[in-house]
Amino acid sequence: MTDDRIKKSYGRGRFLVVTGTVFLLPLVAAPVVARDVISDPLPVFQSDFGGVGLLQTPTARMAPVGEMSFTYDQVDPYTHYGFSFQPFEWFEAGFRYTQIENRLFGRSIAGDRDYLDKGVDLKLSLLNEGRYLPEFAVGFRDFGGTGLFGSEYVVANKRWYDFDFSLGLGWGYLGSRGDIENPLRFAGDRFEQRINERSAGGGDFNIKQLFSGKASLFGGIQYRTPYEPLTLQLEYDGNDYKTEPLNNPQEQDSPINVGARLRVNNNLTLSAAWERGNTAMLGATLSVNLAGLSQPKSDPPPVAPKAGRDHQSEDWSRVATDLAQNAGISASRISKDGDSLIVEGSPTRYRSMPEAELRANRILHNVAGTDIQQFHYRWKQRGLYLREDILPRDPLPDEPLLVEPASTFSGDDYRHGVASVASSSRRAAKTTDETVYEAPADRFSWSLNPGLNQNYGGPDGYLYQVLARLDTQFKTDEHGWFSNTLAYTLLDNFDKFDYIADSDLPRVRTFVGRYLEETDLGIYNLQYTRTARLSDNWFGMAYAGYLEQMYAGAGGEILYRPFNSNVAFGVDANWVKQRDFDTQFGLRDYETWTGNATAYIDTGIKDVLAVVSVGRYLAKDIGTTLDFSRTFESGVRLGAYATFTDAGDDYGEGGFDKGIYLSMPLDLFFNKSTRRTASVAWRPLTRDGGAKLARRYGLYGLTNQRSLGDYWENYERAGP
Repeated sequence: MTDDRIKKSYGRGRFLVVTGTVFLLPLVAAPVVARDVISDPLPVFQSDFGGVGLLQTPTARMAPVGEMSFTYDQVDPYTHYGFSFQPFEWFEAGFRYTQIENRLFGRSIAGDRDYLDKGVDLKLSLLNEGRYLPEFAVGFRDFGGTGLFGSEYVVANKRWYDFDFSLGLGWGYLGSRGDIENPLRFAGDRFEQRINERSAGGGDFNIKQLFSGKASLFGGIQYRTPYEPLTLQLEYDGNDYKTEPLNNPQEQDSPINVGARLRVNNNLTLSAAWERGNTAMLGATLSVNLAGLSQPKSDPPPVAPKAGRDHQSEDWSRVATDLAQNAGISASRISKDGDSLIVEGSPTRYRSMPEAELRANRILHNVAGTDIQQFHYRWKQRGLYLREDILPRDPLPDEPLLVEPASTFSGDDYRHGVASVASSSRRAAKTTDETVYEAPADRFSWSLNPGLNQNYGGPDGYLYQVLARLDTQFKTDEHGWFSNTLAYTLLDNFDKFDYIADSDLPRVRTFVGRYLEETDLGIYNLQYTRTARLSDNWFGMAYAGYLEQMYAGAGGEILYRPFNSNVAFGVDANWVKQRDFDTQFGLRDYETWTGNATAYIDTGIKDVLAVVSVGRYLAKDIGTTLDFSRTFESGVRLGAYATFTDAGDDYGEGGFDKGIYLSMPLDLFFNKSTRRTASVAWRPLTRDGGAKLARRYGLYGLTNQRSLGDYWENYERAGP
């Protein structure tokens, strides 16, 4: 053995001994740590790549549930833009852009623009920290992208007072130093050597190279100083930077990185470090906990209930106004039926249905005669009768009785069954009621809102379009309406949209740049829609017109959704024709049939909704879309999807479509309650494969009140 190899071996061995001793120290000393110290959580921070970690290396720690973080940092020649999400205690997900400042996309593609890599990261917690056992996790870096920074790792963490120790084993980018032999080599030949599956197009999961090739230890120590906003970090990096992506080796003077984190407040952290023994890192992280978002409200107080029960009203129009202004209920009809007062309508302000009902109970109690014993709330949406809640006459009743329809109805003819929380049901006789109020026809409505289209991650850099959107609606009757969206471009830079990836599929979406660039004033939607309740649990919808910016046509949807069921099934079918690039009335030659059969499954686990679709997409490819989303108590919904079709390599860039989306109730940002939401979606590339028609309305969303959701929890909060 040569002197250099002896020294290298000795250095590695010394590192193993020192690291193992340091990591075992908290295990040995753990019994003497007070329980109140252990229960005081240490802060966690986003690593350079995004995701909870030290600097270059991940740890087994997880962020608080519901936390979303954006990390920006620069360590030459890399600039990282990382987004990280914590939808569950045991699962961390994120995506990242890495700008490589000394490499280009290619002059023929993007001129002098720096190379920009996209990646998806995942981490799973396998073991929670105990008094003696460490926290343990397995993770995948750059798992669904080009694989330029692809890594797999296992890592453990153990706390000792204000110190947090981590020790891990990494493969790929994290393990390029090759400190140890791959411990999995005995499981098969494929683990001996790492297969290079890096691809300029990206978008595939790099399955074959997982946990293969040489490996390296990594780890470090994090120390919360007595000045609590300041945390110090020290780590051993498993990467030697000799095999960097794009043939871009970096000089490393030391494998030890040191850094500091300053938590300015709950949302902002500043970072600084000295990495590779010769390079400075500066960065910042913005974080927000989606699960805990809230905003104090200055809604009108509930009306004070009057004593007694003899308050017969003669001005039911005033009652309807009070219901709208105080209870947030748009009443289309109020009627009497025996000892019951019935309100038909839809919620307009409060996301909590009990909040609306209990406010309405106080209003109705103050105007109902002595013969009225209970109040009925028949909830409808776009003409669809969805459910009925029955509350006793008391202004703040102890318990409501939930009612759901058992058959179709028209006009004043209702037949319904009673459904308890155990979902038993029975038939009730046909009822005849007396109308005391019917809302005047309010056929026309409009709103003016800002809009933003954006694209980032391609060779053309960040592209944006700021719009002014005018939405109008004209109701022909309770079940039918015309909708129209006109949008005018206020500001954009889509004249820089030049790059369109190669694709053997019809250009069903990758002409998006042409649409955005050539549209100043565009008709983004102009359609007629009708709904119908087909039977007890079946709902239907049909539509025709200019359905979205790129397609016109006609279609329909049928949905089977039993009352308060965890499962619903729907089918939609559409004939569409591609629109001209100026988004006016002209049409192009391309036309096709598209549609999906979809299952909606409320998993009952942490408010997770799973949506599985199978069907034919706009490019005539056939495949499946998997969509998982979680709704937090705040009302924020975070989801991700992936679409796999038989298009295969014909996609152009990547082997499948994927993206994430976020829906947020607007009342989280205002002091007035509202049921309106704002949504934002991100997808790394615009592809032709797996492209769906962007339908404006869907039956599952229109029938959300078929599900009780958190009704009982909200009832307890809104009640006495």
